[in-house]
Amino acid sequence: MTKTITFIRHAKSSWEYQVSDKNRPLKERGISDAILVAKALNQLGGTIDFAWSSPANRALHTAMIVLGGVGYDFKKFQVSNTLYDFSGEDVLGFIRSLHNGLDHVLLFGHNHAFTSLVNTLGDTYISNVPTAGLVRIVFKTDDWSTINKGTTLKTIFPKELK
Repeated sequence: MTKTITFIRHAKSSWEYQVSDKNRPLKERGISDAILVAKALNQLGGTIDFAWSSPANRALHTAMIVLGGVGYDFKKFQVSNTLYDFSGEDVLGFIRSLHNGLDHVLLFGHNHAFTSLVNTLGDTYISNVPTAGLVRIVFKTDDWSTINKGTTLKTIFPKELK
């Protein structure tokens, strides 16, 4: 039995507006990058049992674009405040507390948390998960609480799709 996590960092956000960090919107490039990643995710295949996003506007908007682009069932989607994390510690705790009935989850969140986690959990060093970057890691376990070192199965970065 295996467990799989697909991490997607939020797409490129804008600093043009006088809004809080949580409310920063996506830039046009972020929107187009998220659309490209959605198409690549669709081709990658694999059933996603559940998806979560950070409540930050830029992560949530990325989730809507990507999940909408793959025809995802939004009944299997939630926002989790725990994913609004930049160190990775809260996200790792979130992962280790997942229900074992889920085999493949998709998380939308932030750096430095995601770059730190994919390097801690995966077997391929990634210097920086770029905006709208996707990293899929598979683990040989049937228990989320034991997640430790897995195999980095796939990376999809927008610049590779252009």
